[in-house]
This record gives sequence, structure tokens and C-alpha cells, in this order.
Amino acid sequence: MSAATTSISLTDLGLIWPDGSVALEGITASFGHGRTGLVGLNGSGKSTLLRLLAGELGPTTGTIQATGEIGYLAQNVTLGVGAAVADLLGIRRQLDALRAILGGDASPEHFDALADRWEVETEAEDALRAAGLPSTALDREVGTLSGGETILVAIAGLRLGGTPIVLLDEPTNNLDARARSLLADMVRSWRGTLVVVSHDTELLELMDHTAELHEGALTMFGGPYSHYLAQLGAEQDAAKQAERTAEQAVRLEKRQRIEAETKLAHRARKARTDYANKRAPKIVMNGRRSFAEVSAGKLRTEFDGKVADARAALEEAERRVRDAAFIQIDLPDPGVAAGRRLAELTIDDRTVVIQGPERVALTGPNGAGKTTMLEALVGGEGLLTERIGYLPQRLDGLDENATVLQNVAAAAPSVTEGELRNRLARFLIRGDAVGRAVSTLSGGERFRVALARLLLADPPPQLLVLDEPTNNLDAQSVTQLVDALAGYRGAVLVVSHDRSFLDRLDVKVRLELEQDNTMSG
Repeated sequence: MSAATTSISLTDLGLIWPDGSVALEGITASFGHGRTGLVGLNGSGKSTLLRLLAGELGPTTGTIQATGEIGYLAQNVTLGVGAAVADLLGIRRQLDALRAILGGDASPEHFDALADRWEVETEAEDALRAAGLPSTALDREVGTLSGGETILVAIAGLRLGGTPIVLLDEPTNNLDARARSLLADMVRSWRGTLVVVSHDTELLELMDHTAELHEGALTMFGGPYSHYLAQLGAEQDAAKQAERTAEQAVRLEKRQRIEAETKLAHRARKARTDYANKRAPKIVMNGRRSFAEVSAGKLRTEFDGKVADARAALEEAERRVRDAAFIQIDLPDPGVAAGRRLAELTIDDRTVVIQGPERVALTGPNGAGKTTMLEALVGGEGLLTERIGYLPQRLDGLDENATVLQNVAAAAPSVTEGELRNRLARFLIRGDAVGRAVSTLSGGERFRVALARLLLADPPPQLLVLDEPTNNLDAQSVTQLVDALAGYRGAVLVVSHDRSFLDRLDVKVRLELEQDNTMSG
């Protein structure tokens, strides 16, 4: 990437948290002009890297250089709910100045504040329409907007202000289908440099470049997410072939080492026989023995070196092969007969029955009341079974101070510790990890613990209720969720805007909850 196209340069960038743990270390890379998707496993440091780039955190080592102002939108917009939409767009000062001037106030400070942006109100109205809001919404309070509308307006404000470098952290979280479509339109026409952390593959397909944060290294790939996957797949195929070749080399060197030892042992036996039979003068026999010992030592050293080199090559090849671990569990049968009525959802005088072992999706625009409906169901409204498992959006049902094992054991009190450890291992939670406090876990680890507690409950739930389960999950974690649910023989009710996830989950019934309190599907 040439200096002319580079927008952000990182040199030996590192961050160590106050407790001494390493967040990022030795990252040297650059982000160029255009749209870049930043991907990586949960806990790899993507959000931390964005905060460093935005200046919210200071690096422990290294430097960050940018060619212009950096705008940053975190996962949670923190602007007060009493602020106006114009504040969220970042144009309040210019808008007030324009209105004052048009109202007859010719004070110099108004002209200074306006800075010749005479079209600011018109531009702001266009930005609102791009965000799906009416042009009359400039003076509305932020608190009257849905979460999705707030995110879109904030992004529209960064575009409106002409911020040359913009960082977005998981912008599609909780966006409904319409809001995602509006965001996609904004991204397609983006000018300048845009860096997006996301697990949304449809959004990542709109990127010009893909940057992967993996095991502390930041690697740039050309093209969108699908190109990145293809390149990564080719690299992994090559790495696996190199691993197989290295394994063969180790076996070959070991076999040759054994053959050499066999020859040396045969020579030694012959030498001892010759010495015992006095086939040559003693001084000659001793000389031959000394020479043979020296030769044997050199030969062993040579073969030991070859074996060591082959092992080193194998270890290097193994490091290049990524651990493609997946959750593979055989869940207990919850005893749900086909057609068994488990829950009823009633809205607008219509009742929908959930029965075993159906997969039902509840979709609809933001603010339609999907989460409220789930919470009412979990609270007992329309519930026809006592054995229900609930995975809320925030995963806030875990005991932060308790260990992983204690959290899961609380849901399965009759299961022995040894058996719980065996089951947790199938969720990729092994060894010392089961003894860690939940508060020390990464997002992906917390998710697996919450999922394990849900699916390993004893007795097992007959109905699982999942609210936006793929929010903040990387692609591997989403695959882990799909894999785990594939073995579940109860019913599933899921709220999600992730169409790809619902397709992979093999959802057969899709219910659409509308803003006018009606339900279709």
C-alpha cells in the first residue's frame, strides 16, 4: 500500500492493561483509502484496536499516524436522550447560526459559526432521509428514536461532517432489515476511509479490503469477506499440506535414525566377536574400536540434528494450521413429543402455538415489541411447560464472581463435577478454564458458558428462547451455536435479524411482528 493511499499507519503498536495482561502487541500495519472490514474471533482485540485508533486509549508501545481527523462510533451511542437529532448529526451549532441569520440576527459570531455552510439544513434533511427519518426530525429528541434509528443518524452525521476517516464498531447490532438496507446504501456510497468491525457477512461483502486480527497479528487481505475466506482457505490448505509433509519428514528421519542404530549395533557386535577371537593384534583392535566409537558418535549427532530439524519444521507447520474447533455435543433428550404444545403467542386476537420440536423465528422492525413478547413468555404468559431456557441479548444472567463450573453446576445440581467437566470440554471449555471467574472471560467465552448452562441444564429445557443470540458473535461462534442447536431435540423460539443464521438454523416457521401490533406469517 503506497503512502499516497495510506490513511492510518500503525508501527509496533501494543497495549498492556493495568493488571499486566497483554491486549495487543507489536502490530505494524496500515489502513488505506476505501472501506475495510476488520474481522477476528471474539476477544482478539478488535474493539480495543478501534479505541486506540480513535484516541480513547493510549498505546503502551508504538505509534499511530493518521492523515486526517478520525470519527468513531462505538457499539453504544452515549449521547443523552434529551439531546436533539441535530446534535446527533453534529450540526447544532451551524444550524442555530443559520436560523439566527435567517431570522434577522447578523451578529458576526453567527457567521463565524456557520462557516459558509449555507446549505447545512438542506444537507441535514437529506442525511435524515438516508437514515430513514423524515426531514422534519431535526428538532426531535434522541430519546424518541429507536436504537437502530439512533445508530443510522449518528453514522449519517459522520458522513455529513465530511470526516475523512471513520471507525464503526458493530453498527448492525439490533438493526432490523430495513435499517440494515439503509446502512448498506450509506456504505456503498461512502467517500474517504471507513473501517468497520462487524460479524455481519452481508455488510462485510461491501468492503474493498478485509483486515484480520488473529493471535496479535493484523493481516490485510484484498477484497470483501468472501475473498478473505477464499484466501484464508487456500493458505490453510497449504499449511495443512506442509504439516503432512513435515510429519512424513519426521517419520523418515526417525526411521533412518533407527536403521543407523541397527547398523551401529551390528558393527559393535562384530567388533566384540573379532576382539574375542583375537583376529587382529590388540593395538589394532583397540584402534578400530576407538575409531568406530568416534564415527558412531558423529553419526548419532548427525541424525539427531536431522530429527531435531524435522521436528522444528513440523512445529512451525503446526503453528500455521488454525484450530478449527467446533462444539460437538450429544444433548440429552428433553422428551418433547412431536406436536406437544409448549407455548402460545397471542397478539392482535391471533394465537400461534409453538410445539415440539419446531424452530420458530420472531422477526420484525425495531421497536415492534419482540423482546417484550419474549420476556412476557419467559415470565409465564402463554407458557405451557415449566422447562424453559432463556438466552437474553446481554448474557447478564451469569454470576460474575463465580467460576465457569459453578455457573453451569447451578443449572445442573444433580450432575457430578467430573461429568460437568466432560460436557464443558465439548463446548471447548477445558482444563483450568472451568475454574476461571466469569468476569475474566472474553465475549466469546462468556457466550459459550451461557450456552453450556442453557443446554446442559438438568432436567433439559423443552423450549429454548433466544433473543438476538448472534449479536457480537464472530463467525466461528455463530457456527458453534448452529452446531450445538443441531443436536437439540426440543423447540426453539428465536428473535434475530440475521437471515443467514435463521437459514442455517433451518427455521420452518417465521412470524413477523409489525409496528401496528399485528403479526403475520
